[in-house]
Amino acid sequence: MGPIFQHNIAIAADDIDFMGHVNNANYLTWVQEAVIAHWQKIAPSEALATHLWVALKHEITYRKPAFLNDEVIADVLLEKVHGARAFYTTIIRRGEEVLAEVESSWCCIDAGTMRPMRIAKDMVSQFFASKD
Repeated sequence: MGPIFQHNIAIAADDIDFMGHVNNANYLTWVQEAVIAHWQKIAPSEALATHLWVALKHEITYRKPAFLNDEVIADVLLEKVHGARAFYTTIIRRGEEVLAEVESSWCCIDAGTMRPMRIAKDMVSQFFASKD
């Protein structure tokens, strides 16, 4: 597993649903933003230009609601990379409270051909190296 990457989440007024809390659909957007931010932080600049990521699957367990003025963080953990696929766990939390747990799988896409693209072993090692 790689080091935990933390991504701050900004809750907007239009994220709030008729029940007064963040609509569940917004959690998927947050996960997508957090995983892509993780990739952008770790990947070399040439890879950013040639690799894209698409979500294949999300499995979400909702624990507690989020509200407009909450300070929310996504803890992103890359579990493994296999071929063109990456497997992530994302914990969305408010302080120590877990709001949602998300298991997701992603496929790397070649930006030119829009076809699946294996991740080079040297790039995979960068994902799992500790960054200070």
